[in-house]
Amino acid sequence: MAESPELSIREPPTVLVPVRVLEGQSLSETLVEFLAPADVVVLGYHVLPEQTPTEQASMQFEERARTAVADIADVFETAGDAVETRVAFTHDRDQTVERVAGEVGATAVLLPNPAGDIEEVLVALRGVINTDRLADLVATLVAGGERVTVWGLGGDGFDAATAVAAARETLLDRGLSGDQLRTETTATETPVYDIIDRSPEFDAIVMGEGGETLLTQLFGDDAERVAEGAVAPVLVVRAAPEPPE
Repeated sequence: MAESPELSIREPPTVLVPVRVLEGQSLSETLVEFLAPADVVVLGYHVLPEQTPTEQASMQFEERARTAVADIADVFETAGDAVETRVAFTHDRDQTVERVAGEVGATAVLLPNPAGDIEEVLVALRGVINTDRLADLVATLVAGGERVTVWGLGGDGFDAATAVAAARETLLDRGLSGDQLRTETTATETPVYDIIDRSPEFDAIVMGEGGETLLTQLFGDDAERVAEGAVAPVLVVRAAPEPPE
């Protein structure tokens, strides 16, 4: 794989990696190698039945959970990257992931799926997203020369062509080469399903957080739906934090 030019990253991105540690969930070595250039925080979590107190679970399972998280951290350190680790017992996974993501200032959250060699990365734009945060993340992770397809999915008032052009320009500014980048736009009313349908073409997917709509309340967040239907890991770029008043 060809080396990419020297990258100019605005700020080092942080990726939060939630893992169901007591259920044997793990990360492939290729996915670890892909994520290793970023600052990584591994969150080992276990979802408890409503009637189970978190203090009781902590006393019973914390040592086992911390050992499992340490094993995952060792894989990252073997790839040359020290990681931060957290362990949480919770009744609400989404709430815990969002809380920890805020605490560590995560640029993106990983929704794990099995991964082979990561050579083709899809950046799916289907709504407003912080282009600088997106570019910092993607440029950091594809420093080995992985190919990037920026795909704008227009509809419902979203100007996909303008968003794709801005993302491409920002990625070039971050040091990606023109040979690494492809751009596409599609008019669609079903962006989630379109991303899922094309997911077999790619080894990893980067997208923004979904909006809170009636559909997401009924059927889950857009990124979760993509992760469940896709055959590749999904990185969800979080909105930038609100500046202090």
